[in-house]
Amino acid sequence: AEAVGLYNLGQSCCLNSLLQVFLMNIRFTRILRRITVPQSPAQRRNNVPYQMLLLLEKMQCGKCKAVGPTDLACCLSEHRVKLFVQHDAAQLFLTLWNLLKKQMKRPELLEELSDLYTICIQEHLACQKCSFEIKSNSTMLTLPLPVLDANSHRLKTLEDCLQYFFHPEELSGQNMCFCQQCGRKTTFLQSMKLVHLPQTLTLHLKRFCFERSSRTHKLSHSLPFPQELDLREVLTENQCLADDSEKATWQYELFAVVAHSGSTSCGHYCAYIRSLTECKWYCFNDSEVCQVSWDDVKCTYGHSNLHWTETAYLLFYMKKHPQ
Repeated sequence: AEAVGLYNLGQSCCLNSLLQVFLMNIRFTRILRRITVPQSPAQRRNNVPYQMLLLLEKMQCGKCKAVGPTDLACCLSEHRVKLFVQHDAAQLFLTLWNLLKKQMKRPELLEELSDLYTICIQEHLACQKCSFEIKSNSTMLTLPLPVLDANSHRLKTLEDCLQYFFHPEELSGQNMCFCQQCGRKTTFLQSMKLVHLPQTLTLHLKRFCFERSSRTHKLSHSLPFPQELDLREVLTENQCLADDSEKATWQYELFAVVAHSGSTSCGHYCAYIRSLTECKWYCFNDSEVCQVSWDDVKCTYGHSNLHWTETAYLLFYMKKHPQ
């Protein structure tokens, strides 16, 4: 019995779903098991990696069908993560990641953690009047993928969202940039190129749409995502800045889906995760865990007529042939 649930402490479904995605990832738990245990009881209480390790051990002792993540939740609240409130899974994922990174003291573990999750992108700005260009590399934890294009048309598949994300954008009109060579504001072409992809690739489907009316609404239209994703087939040659050996590792298999159901103000999260040891899909819904089929996972593609429907919000893909 390796799939163990987490009790809901009061609106903690978002935290529970993300913890399951972290702790079911054997590459992550391998790093976690090698951390240095903090010395004082106070440091141990406030150390996120250590509290995650304790929770993992509690889940693996095999006595219960679910355990309570109380100590970890208290530890997170010491780090200003609010308890008993609705969280956004993409934001909470970033918060947890930053806390893990900040508290992983051993440099080699920190490097492994980054290799496991960090995406490297080069942003490229080119003046359309002269030869002036600016290149800058940046790292990202997730690729925030729009589900609508600039004209508010629905993107049809995950591959479309990825292509749209990497599509060059013209910065003109009010968005013009100052060109040092032309000495004035000109039209620039902004493009993103993929430099390096991690072991675990996280895609954030931007389904929550912030309206000017200050009400958020959810875009729940159907958006299929594949079990197998090869980024060499999705992106064009000029959207990549990587050699062939790097690109050879860009074949991914879906590992987990964090799905959101309900409305934005009153919603619920659960996680669908493929066990890496058994290769079976499970649904983690707080303390309830059950085995599911790929067809069950496909139910999180979304449905435009059902606003309460369950829709995938974060997708985690795992490299098929890591180097």
